[in-house]
Amino acid sequence: MAASGSSPQPIVVVTEGGPHVWALVNALADRVGPVSVVLETPESKKRLLLGRARRQGWTSAVGQFGTMVLTRLGKRFFAGHAARLIAEERLETEPRQDQAIIHVPSAKGKECLEAIENINPGVVLLAGCRLLSKDTLAKISCPVLNYHAGIAPKYRGMNGGYWALVSGDPQNFGTTVHLVDAGVDTGGVLKQARGKPKRGDSIASYALRQAAFSREICAQAISDALAGKLATFDPSLPSRQWYHPTIWFYFWTGLMKGIW
Repeated sequence: MAASGSSPQPIVVVTEGGPHVWALVNALADRVGPVSVVLETPESKKRLLLGRARRQGWTSAVGQFGTMVLTRLGKRFFAGHAARLIAEERLETEPRQDQAIIHVPSAKGKECLEAIENINPGVVLLAGCRLLSKDTLAKISCPVLNYHAGIAPKYRGMNGGYWALVSGDPQNFGTTVHLVDAGVDTGGVLKQARGKPKRGDSIASYALRQAAFSREICAQAISDALAGKLATFDPSLPSRQWYHPTIWFYFWTGLMKGIW
């Protein structure tokens, strides 16, 4: 499908990939214009575990790691539900044949910065990648935005949709596009979208569900950035950073509240 109002300014998405991200990339290509993807290599599970253990302690890190493994297994077990969600929402969850992809070891590395500089984009959108350093951000001459699968700043960090439901706050099951600074989802908020999980949804499918109702806000934010019309607003919400639930908390909450 050809993009309506295709922009002459390049658009770059920096990501680790994943079905929900490709759904957004393809939606942007249709709504705004061609997208170049800078695809980083996922961080090794060992390095991820060690990093979290240093920051939060081994008990939390091991518990969170257990939930991450379970979620990955859940995606395979509930593949039928994901396939129905993708079909119902008309999501394209794989890169298209003509998709421009530049592979880099890490979004934090010099290769990523060089790739962005070579493309000279009008806007960069981060979507599920490592945090960029303050120095790297300072070297990118165009606006840098982030797609966050949660309502910021109340649900910064990981699994924003899940935590909204667990917290008895389903009206904030949503997503945010915001400006990027050196913090974790702390930049000025540009756009937010809210939706509802459907029967059969779980922590393994929330990202797809959220991507489905967030295609328009991503396209709008990119269009605003290219037009030089970015405007932030204050959501008037408390700020808190969240992490993956530990596997024991996940099972307890699932059994007690029916939120999986």
